[in-house]
Amino acid sequence: MPSTTGRAARRATTAAAALLGALALTVTACGPDAAPAADPPSALPKAAPTSLGDLSGWKLEDWARFTADSAFRNDVAPGFWTTARMEAAKARLVQEYSLTSPAKGEVQRDAPPAAVKAAPQPHPYAPATAVAGRIFATAPRGDAACSGTVVSDPLNPGRSNLVYTAAHCLHEGKGGGWLRNLVFVPGFNRDGQAARGKPYTDQQAAPYGRWTAVRALVSPTWLQEGGVGAHDQYDYGIVRVRGEGATSLEEAVGGSVPVWFNAPREQITSAAAYGFPVERPYDGQELQHCDSAAAPGRLSFDRTRPPMYVIGCTMTGGAGGGGWFVTRDGKPNLVSVTSLGNRNPFEYLAGPSLQDQAKQAFDYFTKNVR
Repeated sequence: MPSTTGRAARRATTAAAALLGALALTVTACGPDAAPAADPPSALPKAAPTSLGDLSGWKLEDWARFTADSAFRNDVAPGFWTTARMEAAKARLVQEYSLTSPAKGEVQRDAPPAAVKAAPQPHPYAPATAVAGRIFATAPRGDAACSGTVVSDPLNPGRSNLVYTAAHCLHEGKGGGWLRNLVFVPGFNRDGQAARGKPYTDQQAAPYGRWTAVRALVSPTWLQEGGVGAHDQYDYGIVRVRGEGATSLEEAVGGSVPVWFNAPREQITSAAAYGFPVERPYDGQELQHCDSAAAPGRLSFDRTRPPMYVIGCTMTGGAGGGGWFVTRDGKPNLVSVTSLGNRNPFEYLAGPSLQDQAKQAFDYFTKNVR
């Protein structure tokens, strides 16, 4: 696959080094099982506006009703996610969309970016990199894996239990239900000892433990629209987790990353995407990253909704939900998560721009969903 070279490659390397340096400064799905019955599709509150992309008219009671109706449940049994089961989990696929196929309807898009070859994060992971982790869950077709990021909780500074990811890593979407047995494993394989085909311990695979999802929220738009299209412009999800003791997730891993909502697009001049791709040539055991020195392109299926970001990246399924980072005021901020990509070959990824709806959902969730 083509990759950035020369000056562009040097800029990408510099951006990656700066991002990881900033991270250091901030440290403050086994073989498929029988699928469980899907949750009944949830209904939007009666007060919902006509456009599912514009929820500005929603009040506290609208979000409360939506959260109650969507009814996240997660009864994962202790010991369910063994090292063997995690290793065998299939990729929760990044949804496929080709930027070179004929555009239909309202689709607007920039030219495909040059592919950026993913690079493995060196072992052992620095404490700051532990904010990146793997999400394991049981989907209708069996155990699946995604990626996620520990993000800051404004109401609990220094003690966040929040993980940001993609909606498709948590919920099947229109007509489907929540994924089950959902856990987050931060800093997966930190020391590089968990290698396929070789024995390794639980501590080597999950150095910070497994964190059980107790609450979750995805975009109302995601639950009400299907297929690849405009609802992917809201492919975001938030999870509240708990561990086995009194220590918070942020304290356990040594840091968190703030989400930059309503980031002005002109200020996003480069981005670095992180994740744990599972599909070939990757195996899910290594944290990979794509460092794009170019400003992200645009992809939009509905002009009334925030256009998605697009960057060159060769990461595959399993990287879905992984964070996209930029440096703001000398510190890393999360501005998107992996949602869409092309396949055969893997050359680029797309992620939602986290604007008003995403901020509204996050604010409601952090203040009201415990």
